[in-house]
Amino acid sequence: MAERINQTDQADQRIFPASFPGTRLRRIRQHAWLRSIVAETVLSPTDLIWPLFVHDHHANAPIAAMPGVERLSIEGVLRAVEEAQQLSIPAVALFPVVEASLKSDDAQHALEPQNLVCRTIRAIRESCGNSVGIICDVALDPYTSHGHDGLLDNGQILNDETVAVLARQAVILATAGCDVVAPSDMMDGRVAAIRRALDTALQQNVCILSYAAKYASSLYGPFRMALGSATSLGTADKKTYQMDSANSDEAIREVSLDLAEGADMVMVKPAIVSLDILYRIKQMFGVPTMAYQVSGEYSMIQAAAANGWIDGPKASLESLLVMKRAGADAILTYFAPEIARLLK
Repeated sequence: MAERINQTDQADQRIFPASFPGTRLRRIRQHAWLRSIVAETVLSPTDLIWPLFVHDHHANAPIAAMPGVERLSIEGVLRAVEEAQQLSIPAVALFPVVEASLKSDDAQHALEPQNLVCRTIRAIRESCGNSVGIICDVALDPYTSHGHDGLLDNGQILNDETVAVLARQAVILATAGCDVVAPSDMMDGRVAAIRRALDTALQQNVCILSYAAKYASSLYGPFRMALGSATSLGTADKKTYQMDSANSDEAIREVSLDLAEGADMVMVKPAIVSLDILYRIKQMFGVPTMAYQVSGEYSMIQAAAANGWIDGPKASLESLLVMKRAGADAILTYFAPEIARLLK
């Protein structure tokens, strides 16, 4: 037996000399501390933005389609902002759940300085000062009775008329105290109009985070349920203004236009199915580029974890890490507090 083993060793040495292979990439993977040292991408709590749903009720309410996420009262938002501070999450993004009685075809409640999101902004400022950034969506879908992001005429979205309302909405949000307005409507020319309106209102320090590459995705379903716009929208879709998922070059054109119009940062949505777009934008423009891990992406991970098919925390962490690897400077994710705790 020993003789056969010796013969085998001698044969192996002839085929595989001691120096083979010269490069062994596995050497730098063998220890956790070593993998950490050579990691090309690092995810930290400061890379996260926490989207929060706020409603005009005293109690928080769970969202069935988004396990672990709730519609928060203003007091609940304040507690979440305090938690964000403790976890080193630098900013929250606010999304108002507007009562059906306040919705209309012309979305006029979006221009009310005492509406829910404006009251929430002021409450955060009074409670927390400027210690946490506030990002506010600029779009009309929470306020329209038909669930679209813009004004309608005989079923057609009115681009320029919508842009005029969005510019006024942005000023209302900036005046209330938000740091960043984020037009997510995908109307043409809205960034330039919002920039002019902000500057005219002496809100020139308010940033614009443009949803520059927002695809017409089926993965927004749970978000629309959370806002209550799914019922309003019915069987209609948003394909005449949100991008076709088949297109990549068009995303580059959208980003280029929005940057030329004055956008400070750009957003890609949904994130995990748009890693190629994230990469192209970051490589071509080198500007602050955000990714939105949307509700459907979040809920799929949660559903699979609930069924025991995947390890939820590990899957959520991996999903964010690859977005960062693709080029995202920051990520909007409902996993933000959980991931921040894991990273800490």
